[in-house]
Amino acid sequence: MDRTALTQRMLLVYSAVLTIVLCITLVRASTASPNKTSFDEIDVKRINLVEPDGTVRLVISDRAHFPGLIVKGKEYPYDRATAGMVFFDDEGTEDGGLIFGGMTGKDGKVKSWGHLSFDQYMGDQVLVLKAGEENGQRYSGIQVVDEPDVPMSLVTDALGLPPDQRQARMRDLLSGKNKPQERIYLGKKQDRTAALELRDAEGRDRVVIKVAADGTPSMQFLDEQGKVIGNLPREAR
Repeated sequence: MDRTALTQRMLLVYSAVLTIVLCITLVRASTASPNKTSFDEIDVKRINLVEPDGTVRLVISDRAHFPGLIVKGKEYPYDRATAGMVFFDDEGTEDGGLIFGGMTGKDGKVKSWGHLSFDQYMGDQVLVLKAGEENGQRYSGIQVVDEPDVPMSLVTDALGLPPDQRQARMRDLLSGKNKPQERIYLGKKQDRTAALELRDAEGRDRVVIKVAADGTPSMQFLDEQGKVIGNLPREAR
């Protein structure tokens, strides 16, 4: 066999080996982690987590790209002026979220907020964890809320109105018997009182347990008119 034929045969073998190695590598890569990319660090303005059918389930966004109100996949104008994330149910309707922020204003006063909430189906928030500071006063607590069964279609119709009409319409929709009522509050209030407040379906205080900023404890029972009908500790005779 001459040198030229030997060289050609060696090149063919070499090419065949490289082809086999490449195929094995590609097969292993595709079976080990299909469509998977790893990052050590990434800068992004907004992330949309979607199901295979395109239904949005989670949005993480900066302030500039934060979404409006999304109901069954359709977005309506709703300015929240904050960064955070929004949760969506299986139908692509908002059902809670996390927002946060803080700043020192030109007047030197601090304003901060953190708010984690979960909504009832096709409604507004019913469980809230919140904390914040405004005008030198700080608060933090948990709220449980009774939300009215206002059709979401009425809310989205109101969001399409001019700003002044929109606010008036939303006040009408969420007033009277349709007014959301806080049923339970547990936390520290702006006057530094630690409190547990239990309310009836009309939002009236019925049991209030608190420790004032000076350390004084108390427990009150109230009737429907707000009159104290029981008090602990009992007043000294």
